[in-house]
Amino acid sequence: MSLGFEQAGFDVVAAVEIDPVHAAVHSFNFPKCSVLCEDVTNVTGAQIRLAAGIGGRRIDIVVGGAPCQGFSLIGHRALDDPRNTLVKHFVRIVRELSASYFVFENVKGLTIGSHRTFLDELISAFQEVGYNVRLPWRILNASRFGVPQDRERLFLIGAKKGLRLPEYPQELTRPSGSPRGSTSLPEGPSVTDAIGDIPNAEEYEVLSTTDEILLPESEWGKASRYARQLRCLSKNAWFFGYRRAWIPMLLTSSLRTEHTETSRRRFATTPFGEVEHISRLFKLPPEGISNTLRAGTDAARGAFTSPRPIHHLYCRLVTVREMARLHGFPDWFRFHVTKWHGARQVGNAVPPPLARAVAMTMMQVLGASPTAPGVNLHLGGHELLWLDMQSASRLWGVDRRIWRQQKARRVAGYVPPLSSDRVTRIAQANTG
Repeated sequence: MSLGFEQAGFDVVAAVEIDPVHAAVHSFNFPKCSVLCEDVTNVTGAQIRLAAGIGGRRIDIVVGGAPCQGFSLIGHRALDDPRNTLVKHFVRIVRELSASYFVFENVKGLTIGSHRTFLDELISAFQEVGYNVRLPWRILNASRFGVPQDRERLFLIGAKKGLRLPEYPQELTRPSGSPRGSTSLPEGPSVTDAIGDIPNAEEYEVLSTTDEILLPESEWGKASRYARQLRCLSKNAWFFGYRRAWIPMLLTSSLRTEHTETSRRRFATTPFGEVEHISRLFKLPPEGISNTLRAGTDAARGAFTSPRPIHHLYCRLVTVREMARLHGFPDWFRFHVTKWHGARQVGNAVPPPLARAVAMTMMQVLGASPTAPGVNLHLGGHELLWLDMQSASRLWGVDRRIWRQQKARRVAGYVPPLSSDRVTRIAQANTG
């Protein structure tokens, strides 16, 4: 969401993220954004304003995707269920910041069955604090907005009473491989368009112990129009966002996965677009789109790794960078060096092109004409990408015991422990 809204011309001045590792990675990618590594239930609008350094200036929009269970309890309001407290606090933050507009994103399941009770109560909660919601709400599929992935998400958009309500964005593409039918929409990018130019990670032994390697241009394949944009080779690749100082020929987020020969044989015989019968992993269709990329679970729910799909050309799972391409992330955008954290960060994210489409409708209702900033940003310190939970907790000054169930995820020979003074230097550099 941060990236999509920046690309549409918004200045993203503050972000709240409870996970210290994910907060560090967000800080790396958005060096001008103040990150509050906090439980949002303990954060106030005043604290956000202070951290962002914006004083009493008007805030145009608050965006978020607070996780919720959405269960309806007999005889009780679903919004009062403790499992849904984060959603209540999202409403509170919107009110305390007196934002002109808000965007709330969540899973499609919130609209189904008894979960609808929760959704109805959420809409009423916004109305009670002075906001109108654009109805009917919409389920938006990323594949209809130039993303080679079947990913449906609920979006609620609203405006402070008295302001004009924004519209939902119009679809831009039809999924690759789908019939044109009665639509005049152009075909979106395919799996091959998305990842066909990325060098095969298994050809480079160094990617067994690190997630990055600098490669000559000759090692890269021919880039499609979609891939050229994500490699920032096209004119409009940065949209209205800040250009980042980066190395285009650096292949990142590409730590290899070791597979048994038995697994490779099963991957090889799985038809395109179908699920491998043992692992239950989806095999990408070259001219089609990916299934929904999921994040896996955190340690509290079993620490199951993200179910990455099978590559369409190679007998292996896709890398985190290939997941990112299927999600619409540009190549300059970095993730945690481990596959576990990196894949979670991709799978939990709103695809940037979809977020950008929503953000552009918000920009229109504001009556603003965005311009690209003439400033190049240097990304954060590289150390922010390989902090383990202990080091990340020290960086943000949070109680590591909160994360005692988290398993340390390290890359052999690549993620050294940090000394206290080094963490302090990173923190100072990160906050300026």
